[in-house]
Amino acid sequence: MSSTVFEGGNTSAEQNILPMMSLREVVMFPRSIVPLFVGRESSIKAIEEAISDYDKKIFLVTQEFPEKEKPEPEDLFQVGTVSKILQMLRLPDGTIKVLFEGMYRARWNPESEEVVFGENFPLVNVERVDDLPAEEHTTEALVRSVHEALEKFGKVNKKIAPETILAISTIRTAGKLADSIMPHLKVEFLKKQTILEMVDPIERLEAVYELLLGEIEIVSIEKRVKNRVKGQMEKNQREYYLNEQLKAINKEMGREDDPQAEAHDLEEQLNEKNMEEESRERVRKEIKKLRQMAPSSAEYTVVRNYVDWVMELPWNKYKKTKLDIAEARKILDEDHYGLEKPKERILEYMAVQSLVETIKGPILCFAGPPGVGKTSIARSIARAMGREFVRLSLGGVRDEAEIRGHRRTYVGALPGKIIQSMRRCEYSNPVICLDEVDKMSTDFRGDPSAALLEVLDPEQNGTFNDHYLDLDYDLSKVFFITTANDLHSIPLPLQDRMEIIRLPGYLETEKIHIAKDFLLPKQIGEHGLKEDNLAISDNAMIDIIRTYTREAGVRNLERELAKVCRKTAMQIVESGDKNKSVHVTTANLSKILGVYRFRYGASEEKSLVGVSTGLAYTQVGGEMLMVEVVLMPGKGKVVITGKLGEVMQESAQAAFSYIRSRSDLFGLKSDFHEKIDIHVHVPEGATPKDGPSAGITLCTAIASAFLNVPVRHDLAMTGEITLRGRVLPIGGLREKLLAAHRGLSKAVLIPIDNKKDLKDVPDVILKDLEIIPVESMDEVLSYALDNLSTEELFRGRDSATPIALNLIKEEYQAQPH
Repeated sequence: MSSTVFEGGNTSAEQNILPMMSLREVVMFPRSIVPLFVGRESSIKAIEEAISDYDKKIFLVTQEFPEKEKPEPEDLFQVGTVSKILQMLRLPDGTIKVLFEGMYRARWNPESEEVVFGENFPLVNVERVDDLPAEEHTTEALVRSVHEALEKFGKVNKKIAPETILAISTIRTAGKLADSIMPHLKVEFLKKQTILEMVDPIERLEAVYELLLGEIEIVSIEKRVKNRVKGQMEKNQREYYLNEQLKAINKEMGREDDPQAEAHDLEEQLNEKNMEEESRERVRKEIKKLRQMAPSSAEYTVVRNYVDWVMELPWNKYKKTKLDIAEARKILDEDHYGLEKPKERILEYMAVQSLVETIKGPILCFAGPPGVGKTSIARSIARAMGREFVRLSLGGVRDEAEIRGHRRTYVGALPGKIIQSMRRCEYSNPVICLDEVDKMSTDFRGDPSAALLEVLDPEQNGTFNDHYLDLDYDLSKVFFITTANDLHSIPLPLQDRMEIIRLPGYLETEKIHIAKDFLLPKQIGEHGLKEDNLAISDNAMIDIIRTYTREAGVRNLERELAKVCRKTAMQIVESGDKNKSVHVTTANLSKILGVYRFRYGASEEKSLVGVSTGLAYTQVGGEMLMVEVVLMPGKGKVVITGKLGEVMQESAQAAFSYIRSRSDLFGLKSDFHEKIDIHVHVPEGATPKDGPSAGITLCTAIASAFLNVPVRHDLAMTGEITLRGRVLPIGGLREKLLAAHRGLSKAVLIPIDNKKDLKDVPDVILKDLEIIPVESMDEVLSYALDNLSTEELFRGRDSATPIALNLIKEEYQAQPH
């Protein structure tokens, strides 16, 4: 509670017993007229008593604590104002409105015995307090300063009437001037009470002057703020009005969406995304553009599509992967028979991931012929690891923008296929299968395989930048798997970024397991059959594999089994017995599938002159390749047919040059090549053939034709030849030996440098085939030419081709025709 000492003040002898009324947060000053609403019962009683018995005089004093409903004497200030009640009006709610006029300062003593607190209101003995005398020159200077400040205050504060300012400006006494100004200042009641208690008029006016200057500054600031707020409010009201009009227009046009609400929703979604701050700021700027655009503008659609793409990507949201090696092995074995190398590589990756929390996703490339399960094993890998799976076909892609996206400046621009695939996922660590990566092509729009270099590089794909997004996106946690049939068409830099895992063709025994355990139950279910409706014998299954399909994979085998199921379904429907059982055997197989499509076994049943059997590796696996050579009188022309590529044509020329270089050992004339024509032909002319591995096959057929010695029909061969007759290593040995085994060959000639590759060949193949490593063409001819020893080969024979005998042999002995 405030305690003011009135030392030196003039206290008149006038003492009055008056009713006292306490005020809340209001300070009454002398010479001021203030209307107040009174609601407390004690205050109403005090006012009524003042009107009836005390000549309308009442002592108004302020409470120190406004929240108290019934204040105690110590809760009231000692200095107040004796006021006169000018007017009283009773209101319908029981309160009264009273108009008070301040008369003079007074104080009361709460501890005086003359204070009487009745039941309804207190009666106190008040003492009048007069101002101290002041110096005139000091008063005059201060009064002038206050008048100037008051005039300025009246200009900035329009709530005070000019008449009031004019009336106050006529007051020249310091104390009266201070008391007249204080009711018009918006300061807290404690400051007003402090000024009320000042008895020195100069000190009081200085305090009022200080408050007046502060109020002028505050009012000026408030005015500027109000003007600014008013302008903003006018702008907001204008925008609100226009937005309401837009809503009405959109509603009429069938568009209910509010652009501002959409932008607000996008900002909320952006705050929930766990993305890098640089990317977040970029998207926030795009959303800010949306707020300033009309939805009907073309640019609005472009920006909105961009924001939608960014918001729908899974930023740093990872799915918890399974790390149970035993469960993963079980899933891989359930889905695929064989394929041990790919399975082992996946289990190795999962084992490492279980030991290391963060590991970059590997880049695997499954290379092999069609139908061996490259794409399906990728799907099984995703299931074994508990990740999302996305398949992305790259066959026929020839535009670099298909991988890296288009710039947003283009009409209809979209992100690349990689970002589109990530959008379809809910997590940032899926398994993405880039199918047929070797089928991409190049044109004037760029090289898509070059765009894949960043995607498939574990050191770079952590900051993959799509042209459309123009933001860095992390692909390092993605498990990329690519598939290809032919590695030769994949650029070497791209191959260098991938771990190549070759998936060879299936053995006949493996195909039987796959057909019985996977394909047949699947087709029975898809054709609405039961297991009891169809039974295929083992011999019939072998015949289907041997005589109705010729492939490295099992895709055509599945088609043939589907055809068997369709025929079975037809018989069941026609008979009307859903429990009917159909047994397929070798006897009735041709009735169901038709005549045999392929001949099983060697291409030739007996040894022939000028005909040799080679082995080729194609996109569908290993194949047996027949080479035929015919000699005719002519002028040394060499004809090569069978749609052979440049490499095979060069191999034929090298083989012919080798024969010429050994002509003296073969017993041939040195100019024999100038008098005959040689025709080299490889059957199935509609099929393109190329590659160096047919070199020794071509050379053997040509040598056989010149020497008139047949080539072993049960012998197959593969290898590249040099001009000196050296046999060089080749690729795809496993697939070629599979083809030889399928063709019922008994022996195979392979380059001696390929002996190391025999460890990848199944034992069942090695058991049935005699593998003969050779180092030179001389060894090849000694093994390949039927019933001809090395000594006989290089001594020459008299049994040359009759039609060209006199042209190519050194010695002529007539042979009967």
